Amino acid sequence: MLKVEAIDVYYGDLQAVQGASFQVGKDQIVSLVGSNGAGKTTTLNAISGLHRPRSGTIRFGEINIERRGSHQIVELGIIQVPEGRMLFPEMTVMENLEMGCYSLRARKNFKNSLQEVIRLFPILAERKEQLAGTLSGGEQQMLAIGRGLMAQPKVLMLDEPSLGLAPLVVEEIIETIKTIRTRGTAILLVEQNVFHALSISDRAYILENGEIVMEGKGEELLKNEKVRKAYLGL
Repeated sequence: MLKVEAIDVYYGDLQAVQGASFQVGKDQIVSLVGSNGAGKTTTLNAISGLHRPRSGTIRFGEINIERRGSHQIVELGIIQVPEGRMLFPEMTVMENLEMGCYSLRARKNFKNSLQEVIRLFPILAERKEQLAGTLSGGEQQMLAIGRGLMAQPKVLMLDEPSLGLAPLVVEEIIETIKTIRTRGTAILLVEQNVFHALSISDRAYILENGEIVMEGKGEELLKNEKVRKAYLGL
C-alpha cells in the first residue's frame, strides 16, 4: 500500500534521514521507533509532503507521491495526526472535526464519518460544543485522532499519540489504534513508548540517527536482547 524506498531528507545541509526504506501493507500496524531526534517525525513529514526527500521514492499503490503537494496526498487518503495534537484550541470540538473533512473526498461522507468517530470516542459527542483548548490531554488526543479519521484515511499516520498522557489513557489510546486497524485502515505509528508500539505492531523499524538499523515483526523485536537493553531498560 505505502512503500518508502531509500529516502534522504535534509534540513538545509543537515541530513535528518538517510536511506530509509520500509513499507506499510493493507490493514497493518507498522511502527517507527527510536529516541528523540532519530528522524521519525521527519520521515512522516516527508510522506505527507511537508518535507521533500532529496532522493529516493515514496509510492502509494502505483502512484509516486514524493513530489506531490500535501493537499494531493491528503486526497489520496494518507492522513497525519501530528505530534502535540495541533488542534484549533479556540474552535469547538465539532468545528475541529469538521476541519477533518476539508478535502472533497471526505466532505461527501461527513455524516458517516462523524458517526464512526462518535462510536469510537463517545466523549466527543458530550463535548461537541466545548472549546478544544479546554479538553483534558486524553480528550484532546481523541479529538486529534477523530479529526484525522474524518478525512477517511487509507493510511493513518500517528505521531507520538501517547505523549504526555497518563498510563490509563495511554492504554485506551493503544486499544483505539488496534480498533481502527480492524476497521480497514492501515496505521503508521511513530512512538517513543517502544513497548506499546512493538506490542501492537505487525512490523516495526528502529531508527537511529536517521537510519533504519533494525526491522522485524513487533513481537520478535520485543524479544530481541539489543532492543530490550537499549529501549526497554531490561
